[in-house]
Amino acid sequence: MALDVDALRARIPALKSGSARFDAPGGTQTPQPVIDAVAEALASPLANRGHTTEGERNAEAIVNAGRAALADLTGAEPRGIVFGRSATQLTYDLARTLAKTWATGDEVVVTRLDHDSNIRPWIQAAEAVGARVREADFDAGTGELRPEHIEAVLSSRTRLVAVTAASNLIGTRPDIPAIAELAHRGGALLHVDAVHYAAHAAVDLAELGADTLVCSPYKFLGPHVGVLASRPELLETLRPDKLLPSTDAVPERFELGTLPYELLAGARAAVDFLADLAPGPEGTRRERLLAAFAAIEYHEDALRERIERGVADLGGITVYSRAAHRTPTLLFSVDGHRSADVSRHLADHGVDAPAGSFYALEASVRLGLGSEGAVRVGLAPYSSDDDVDRLLAALATLGA
Repeated sequence: MALDVDALRARIPALKSGSARFDAPGGTQTPQPVIDAVAEALASPLANRGHTTEGERNAEAIVNAGRAALADLTGAEPRGIVFGRSATQLTYDLARTLAKTWATGDEVVVTRLDHDSNIRPWIQAAEAVGARVREADFDAGTGELRPEHIEAVLSSRTRLVAVTAASNLIGTRPDIPAIAELAHRGGALLHVDAVHYAAHAAVDLAELGADTLVCSPYKFLGPHVGVLASRPELLETLRPDKLLPSTDAVPERFELGTLPYELLAGARAAVDFLADLAPGPEGTRRERLLAAFAAIEYHEDALRERIERGVADLGGITVYSRAAHRTPTLLFSVDGHRSADVSRHLADHGVDAPAGSFYALEASVRLGLGSEGAVRVGLAPYSSDDDVDRLLAALATLGA
């Protein structure tokens, strides 16, 4: 089922500004139903979760509905869904908690392809307990991170492998199930950064083989909140730092302080919005999400291929997004132009495409781009053929 892009765009107020937006990897624009859900939560009685007052019951219902929605999105169980301020915060909390189980001489594997939020928390947690960090490289020429890159740095002392399901910089989608098999064969856990991946493909915790996984609803039409998904039985074995009076129940033992109820209402609404993007036979929300993401991938890949052909025709542009399996995310530089200047030129022509390393600093350095990075064009479900036309036309006028 094809996406009705015009109908989708009509439900996103921010798109009325007129810009052709290619900044989705940094955060998508928000549909009206999501905005309404946040407003409705704030306009209704709210209190700390409970069952006595209307405000308590409203808060309880919002949290439960939010967990159910994100469980459907990630293929997890509601009891395996933890909410936090951001994926970065949740990764730091998880790293500190898991580090309590590590000893001197244990090893943790990270990759140079990852966003720094899936590198630095693990390095710092390992350093705190005397564990060693080993770094898996990727092929800068192809942009590929292959299972053998991970296998090369595994050992009998590996306790955790942290890897991205999709690079936020160049879009590479590694073979996560194969990497999971390698990690689990040696008894290590696998933590997956699915922040970029979850915006473009259906997530399934079990199929990926991930023990823990993070994503961010604001990357897929929702509000700014973070989500960690795991198996409840794994969460039961972990002992995070927490306040003495706070509950020890899972998943609440991982959620510090009062949750942002209005944002959880918005996250639930975003999942429901996504589930309705590919109208078809009625099914469960999970089934409708799978159909929607199939339509999203088809739509976004078609636009990505148009951009790639158009950029190749223009000439003088180096594209770093080369992996065989990738998201609709292109990182490129233009001969004779600083990337920051290219981004400003595009903005002057009503095209939003930022430049930088986007916190994937290790990957940017590995590609020879240093901390300056390059221009990133990222697609979203609401991206259109007209947006692509405007991008290519603006690039064609560089230096004119």
